[in-house]
Amino acid sequence: MDDAWKLESGASIQNLIKLSKKEFEESDFDKILERIILYYKNHFKTVDFIAELKYYSEEMGGRKTQAISGYRPQIKFKFTEMKTSGQQTFIDKKVVNPGENVKAKIKISSTEFYTEQLDEGMEFEFCEGETIIGTGAIEYIVNKKLEKVSS
Repeated sequence: MDDAWKLESGASIQNLIKLSKKEFEESDFDKILERIILYYKNHFKTVDFIAELKYYSEEMGGRKTQAISGYRPQIKFKFTEMKTSGQQTFIDKKVVNPGENVKAKIKISSTEFYTEQLDEGMEFEFCEGETIIGTGAIEYIVNKKLEKVSS
């Protein structure tokens, strides 16, 4: 998969092992591994897909200020007029400036509407009201219920 995910998962595993040893006095690797698996099972319930985001510069009509990880603009896919809230959790960054690109974990509202509607590579816009402030492209679908069924 993507290098950002390898780095993030490796760092997370190291942190969980250290935390298990320090906080829970747990040094049994199998038990630590069980905690890690449980953590990721719970964590991925909060991610629908991974995307590359391009924030427009202010000159292109984008934001005037930074976006902070956890930001929730509206997302619009080309196949529908419906918009949904899409929380962006940035990978390896805390803030993104206008004009920058970032990889992000996206959690959308109304997942039932998007069941079997999304593809890897699919592009979308993200907006504040009617103002489009950037575009994104799906790199990996985590929530397989959203993945378009091949015919």
